[in-house]
Amino acid sequence: MLRLWGRTSSSNVMKVLWLCEELGLRYERVDAGAEFGRTTEPGYLAMNPNAKVPVIEEGDGFSLWESNSILRYLVAAHAPGSPLHPAEPRARADVERWMDWQLASLNGPMTTVFFSYVRTPEAERDYPATAQARDAAEALWAMVDRQLEGRDYVAGGFSLADIVLGPYLHRWFALPIARAPMPRLDAWHARLRERHPGFATHVAVEMR
Repeated sequence: MLRLWGRTSSSNVMKVLWLCEELGLRYERVDAGAEFGRTTEPGYLAMNPNAKVPVIEEGDGFSLWESNSILRYLVAAHAPGSPLHPAEPRARADVERWMDWQLASLNGPMTTVFFSYVRTPEAERDYPATAQARDAAEALWAMVDRQLEGRDYVAGGFSLADIVLGPYLHRWFALPIARAPMPRLDAWHARLRERHPGFATHVAVEMR
């Protein structure tokens, strides 16, 4: 049985939960991180010295941290050859560049905006920094909107690229911010809600 350590409010945990639904994997989830603690306990640190979530653990003692690496591993271990993470080199590179882009480019500004409105008391918010991050995020989402021209999903077919971007996409539409019209982004958001139950169950949830 796969064990997943992490709280459901974490965007990085959401990715793994969603993929487990897509693959039909059975798992046990253990609350960890933030109000649940546990990430600084010796046993947890032995699995992940970063003291962050998520971590997956398998019955033979194997454990893995870093959400995007977990996604790659789960497909390779449980659904080799799946179009979620294509084997063909160029198709795989297309998916993986968006996975890397999520970490390197989108994560920063989206985290700033999210933390400002969801996890920071109003009196303590840095609104100029939040506005700057919102502008940066909007420019990045405009890139995705252009990428979606003629495509249903970011890399053509549904893939890990959509799963890693999905939690941030939900937050982009749920946060109380101004957003420039992006019709292809809107359509992609609706498509994920309608066609992928794991998105509705684990990602499109109340922000906290």
